[in-house]
Amino acid sequence: MNLFRLEGKIQHYAWGGYTYIPELLGIPTTDQPSAEYWMGAHPSAPSLITTSNGPLPLNQLIQQDPANITGPAVWERFKELPFLFKILDVKDMLSIQVHPNKTEAEKGFARENAEGIPLNAPNRNYKDDNHKPEIMVALSEFYLLHGFLPEAELKTVLSTIPEFTSLVSIFEQEGYYGLYKNVMEMPQSLVNIILRPLTDRMIPLYKAGQLAKTDPGFWAARAVLNDPASIDKLDRGIFSIYFFNIMQVQPGDAVFQDAGVPHAYLEGQNVELMANSDNVLRGGLTPKHVDVPELLKHTRFEAIHPHIIKGEVNADGLERVYPSPAPDFEVSKITIKAGEVYRYTAKAAEILIMISGAATIKGDDTLNLHKGQCVFTTYNAAYEINTDSDAMLFKATVNI
Repeated sequence: MNLFRLEGKIQHYAWGGYTYIPELLGIPTTDQPSAEYWMGAHPSAPSLITTSNGPLPLNQLIQQDPANITGPAVWERFKELPFLFKILDVKDMLSIQVHPNKTEAEKGFARENAEGIPLNAPNRNYKDDNHKPEIMVALSEFYLLHGFLPEAELKTVLSTIPEFTSLVSIFEQEGYYGLYKNVMEMPQSLVNIILRPLTDRMIPLYKAGQLAKTDPGFWAARAVLNDPASIDKLDRGIFSIYFFNIMQVQPGDAVFQDAGVPHAYLEGQNVELMANSDNVLRGGLTPKHVDVPELLKHTRFEAIHPHIIKGEVNADGLERVYPSPAPDFEVSKITIKAGEVYRYTAKAAEILIMISGAATIKGDDTLNLHKGQCVFTTYNAAYEINTDSDAMLFKATVNI
């Protein structure tokens, strides 16, 4: 067989919403947040594949015939399914984070192993030896922090916000690195002294609905109101809300996050595709471990000019591919109407998820798909998709 039904795993992180993912999957809501829906072979939460012998974790299926399931070139290069596909429902802000590049991930993972730090230890930075570039495609209006503001814009922020004027000379003399190092190493008492009057001014405006979501004050106020610890200890990640670009992304548009670019998801739903890694260096807006020296070592201290990826429509007019420089993955959106047929032969293993509508996929088997259902296709699977109405799917594969 080369077409299989796939069932992902829900991750119940505290920042997630309660309704979007259950409604997508057609399952009841619970009192647990549903933050992420994982589709892939990551050993911590592998998807289940329906086979003639019953359900089987995807990583175990791949091991039965790795080169012919993932693709010979994929297996030779990666020795695994190199991507992790997700649906995210972001209700509350995620931690500010940076991902290491491949070389640094390998070194960091080996170093922490040699130091005997358990993989599940809260102070562990490197869970594996892989990099973690990622691309997201918005399913709703989506907001995120993405890289440092261009120099002129950041200077304006520092000089016009009264609480930040003491930082102007640091930025002028020491640049992005000096500024960020200063606030990340600042004593907590000084963090409170600087940020308390600022957030105290923002909170009434936030509650009155007078701040747009493109205003950093909106997210600074929300960060304080959502954090019980902020009564005594303001999160220094609030500085980053003002120092970074706030991106507003419309449905169907994409953003790529490369190694070293600091970022944080703020609100909305998206499709996310990333290298098969769990390496995260955090920079605030979280109660989790923040290793400042390691964070400073891997952050790109440069202006980032946000780039919206619109995607490129294939010749058939049915598939929009979102290009990125990452070899590990490629994401595309397939939109078909009644009478249209999408035909393809997989160049590598693929995972498809139906976001809206219903369709039939025919290969060496025929599977009827409705909203929220997924398919795993093996390398070289020839298949076609058709619908009686309208259907929208997203597809994850390897950038071969």
